[in-house]
Amino acid sequence: METPRLIYFADPMCSWCYGFSPVIQQIRENFGRALPIQLVMGGLRPGTDTPTTDAAKAELKTHWGHVQEATGLPFDGAVLDREGFLYDTDPAARAVVRVRREDGEKALAFLRRLHHAFYAEGQNVTDPQVLADLAAEFGVDRQAFLADFDTDDLKHETWNDYAIAQKAGVTGFPTLVGGPNEEGAYGVVNRGFQPADQVLSVLHQWLGTQP
Repeated sequence: METPRLIYFADPMCSWCYGFSPVIQQIRENFGRALPIQLVMGGLRPGTDTPTTDAAKAELKTHWGHVQEATGLPFDGAVLDREGFLYDTDPAARAVVRVRREDGEKALAFLRRLHHAFYAEGQNVTDPQVLADLAAEFGVDRQAFLADFDTDDLKHETWNDYAIAQKAGVTGFPTLVGGPNEEGAYGVVNRGFQPADQVLSVLHQWLGTQP
């Protein structure tokens, strides 16, 4: 039987994925490379070309408040106050895919960094220059990153992730899928935000390991 693994469907500008970042970190700390995590970009709002309205900004800030209450993570909503801000999730997702080309584990850490940059620091992660700076923190060559960023090849690779998520029936993020079982099938381990203890309990039960 193949080695069990997790497929993590997420988005860099998904607030509940930001809330789930510490849970992913605890999974890594508990299982390490014995339980590989394959990161797939889900495509929350790719290609948005209409500036965020005041009503939408107010709704987002209310939603972010719910995430903050549930997770205790810091939020800075200043990024929404930028004139003409586009809530286009594609650039940040593309950045993750670019980093993933070099190292899957690095991509998980980079995703967490993007979450913190956007939600806690108010950085505009729709800006390629900002994304290049953040990728450089992980040893990614800044100029090589920017040279690849607008290529059709990288765009197609990113949109292929979205297609995988749709084909898998993933309708919300975060979603964790685990497998294969003895029959070679995969199943949902977690859908939406759940505290770490609950997720770890499910994983230990699935793998037959002790906490």
